[in-house]
Amino acid sequence: MGLDANYAENISSQSVFPKVLEYHHDGIGFWQKNKVHHPFLLPEYKGDGSYYHRSFAKIGFLPFHAPLVSFVELLHIPTVGRSKLEPSDLSTQHLQLINAAILEGQAKYIFIPAAVAKLMQNSGIFPWLYRKPIAIPDRLGILFQNQNKTVYSHLHFSVYGKFQERKVMEAALINSLLPK
Repeated sequence: MGLDANYAENISSQSVFPKVLEYHHDGIGFWQKNKVHHPFLLPEYKGDGSYYHRSFAKIGFLPFHAPLVSFVELLHIPTVGRSKLEPSDLSTQHLQLINAAILEGQAKYIFIPAAVAKLMQNSGIFPWLYRKPIAIPDRLGILFQNQNKTVYSHLHFSVYGKFQERKVMEAALINSLLPK
């Protein structure tokens, strides 16, 4: 889960734009054809978001995992630059779709960074999210768990500096959940 899809301001005039449209039309097919999970990882993309997706790629997902992965954003429209979102910025209908997808969908594992979880909690649409993750040393925090799924708390993939070591450890933990 993320807050918002963050694009370069001039994305529609970049040579990568047809690839962005291809990705939005068929993300699984895009990944399997291009061998990268997102167009921001293509050499022709210039703009925000590539660091996040390079960090995500280090988890070790491969093209055959593509049907198991979805990038879902709380904000229903793409943005440019950094956003300071409030619950009033979000679409209730979109949040209800996300809520149903998490609770009723087939995903066994869902990963939500702390800032995203806080905004979800403040929206009032996700009362099942634990206020604080269950902390287990050297493991991902747990925001919700039932017999069919676990919602994990993790660092945002764009953190760096003093958080880098923890981010690398969390990527390895996520990797350990992948089917081989």
